[in-house]
Amino acid sequence: MENQKTVLITGTSTGIGRACALHLDTLGFTVFAGIRNDEDGHDLKKESSGRLTTVLLDVTKEESIASALKLVKESTGGKLYGLVNNAGVGCGGALEVTSKDMIRQVMDVNVIGLMEVTKAFIPMLRKAKGRIINIGSTSGFISIPGSGVYAASKFAVRAITDSLRLELKPFQIKTILVAPGAIESAIWDKTKAYKKEMRKNVSMELAELYGPLRKFGDKLPEVIKKIPAVEVARAVAHGLKANKPKRYYIVGSDAKGAAKAARLPKSILDWLILKRIEKLIK
Repeated sequence: MENQKTVLITGTSTGIGRACALHLDTLGFTVFAGIRNDEDGHDLKKESSGRLTTVLLDVTKEESIASALKLVKESTGGKLYGLVNNAGVGCGGALEVTSKDMIRQVMDVNVIGLMEVTKAFIPMLRKAKGRIINIGSTSGFISIPGSGVYAASKFAVRAITDSLRLELKPFQIKTILVAPGAIESAIWDKTKAYKKEMRKNVSMELAELYGPLRKFGDKLPEVIKKIPAVEVARAVAHGLKANKPKRYYIVGSDAKGAAKAARLPKSILDWLILKRIEKLIK
């Protein structure tokens, strides 16, 4: 592998994206790290080797994608080896109490933003016979109560990956899904804050009706075994470096369990999920 293969990663301010940027940087990749603001970029560069370049990139804005494309194209001579679509937002809660704005935000970032960034960079990836890695989730295999909006976006990411894997094969572009389970990340604090804010606008009647689901949602993060984000970064690195990468990298015991459980008959799977909820909220 050439040491100077170039990779663009979206959403590198925290969590998986940050871990990927720093890990690939240590492996000798030339990393373009997509960030939302300059402050995040300063912190990221402090931890990098000095080769890493931060790029202001909001995947929901056409002009931001165009600006990032121009910068990367000028810096690389028009070839990009790897695109890691990591930028994402999460939310939790029953559909009935989830705002339209939140639904749109999740879909804009996790689905439409991913597709728009990919569309923009396909010509550069084609020149390099490169690779696309989409960051999925356990929620791309199983959708549990209270996760419908987020799971919808991650099922979509899996569908997009499956389609692109075949669509871009004639150009020798490999498309890969990395699907992690629970990760040690600031996303848990963000989700907690989101839920707190959301509940301010929920009527007493709905709060009572969805009380058991709320209790389940509050307790679930406490019992899930979270893994370091660098484990996902290692899977991403393998997907970029291996001569014959896997189509799916499922990272973490809970993700592997979810992928297996998803193959069960729906009647059995529903029963298992409801039993787990019942056990957790007792």
